[in-house]
This record gives sequence, structure tokens and C-alpha cells, in this order.
Amino acid sequence: MDMMNEKGQVVTPVNTKPTREEAMDAVRTLLRWAGDDPTREGLIDTPKRVVDAYEEFFAGYNADPIAELSRTFEDVGGYDDIVMLRDIDVESHCEHHMVPILGKAHVAYMPSKNVVGISKIARVVEIFCKRLQTQETMTQQIADAITKTLEPLGVAILVDAKHQCMTTRGVHHPNVSTITTKFTGVFKDDKELKDRFLRLCGYN
Repeated sequence: MDMMNEKGQVVTPVNTKPTREEAMDAVRTLLRWAGDDPTREGLIDTPKRVVDAYEEFFAGYNADPIAELSRTFEDVGGYDDIVMLRDIDVESHCEHHMVPILGKAHVAYMPSKNVVGISKIARVVEIFCKRLQTQETMTQQIADAITKTLEPLGVAILVDAKHQCMTTRGVHHPNVSTITTKFTGVFKDDKELKDRFLRLCGYN
């Protein structure tokens, strides 16, 4: 909802989400700025498609990773080793240039008492991926969410991804990937366990 400032001018609060039509108008502005005509046949539906794509790209803002992890199980038949998911797809966007970050995430935790359905771990990675951010922040957020909810003995995260802000613009190094890690608890304290995690990720 628009408001009036002290000068009697109409202003829109910065935390007010634009309408869908306002978002499409912004895309048309960018198309004109790029030097093209948003009314030509090939671009006439582009604003709608871009807004539809943004709803998918950034769906993580409307999801709660803690809620995803809230349903846990205590009966694991005496299992007392790590739980690990490898090669979770990372499809995110850089907060600096809004271009894709593409790669894989490997996530493990050592249960203390409770475990969670394995699909929920992948879902948490997906939720944080579908937001604007840095890879470092995303890696930390995944670890924090698992730690807060499951209270495990330790968490290990490795994200290996390519950033198109580096591969397709700027320095143009298409083969460079970025690796970020986070180790807590037993994974941080026990070198043998950390090395085991890295070997399972495929890093000798």
C-alpha cells in the first residue's frame, strides 16, 4: 500500500512486493535498455515468461526449511553412523549479478537421536538455493538449519558450483568452480571422519 511522506509525496514501502504487472513492466524496461523492442513478436510474451521463471527460480523465499525438517524419527534400528546425501543439484542465483550458480551439494550429519526423511535434506538445499545469495551464505544456512532442527552430533557440507558471473562475464573462466565447506561437531573435531566424508564426496 502506498503512503505519503512528510512532503506529501506518494511513496511505496520498500518491503512491499510489486504486483505481477509491475514486475512485467520492469522486464520491458530492461529489454528497452538492452536495445530491443519489447513489443516485437518475439518479445511480446517475454515479460510474462520471465516473471513465471522468477517465481520458480526464487520459490525458496516462500518456503520454510525448518518446517521441512520438523518431522523426525527416533526408531532407526540401532543405526549409529553418518547419514549422507551426495550430488544434490544446486541451481541458485548470485545476489551480485542475478545469474545462475550451478553445481552439486553433498550433505551429511551424524544423528544424536533423531533422523529425518532423506528427501527433506535435499528439499532444504533446494529452498536455500532458490534465493539470491552467495555460495558461502548458502553453505552456512544449510548447516545451521540441520543443526537447529535435528541437533546432530555434527554436520558436514560441501558445495561445488560454477558461477556464471565468473564463467560467462567478467574474467570469463568457464572451467573454474567454487568449493565451500562447513564442518561442525564430530566432523570438525575428528579428522578421520572429515576425511571419510570428503572421500565419499569424491575428493581424495
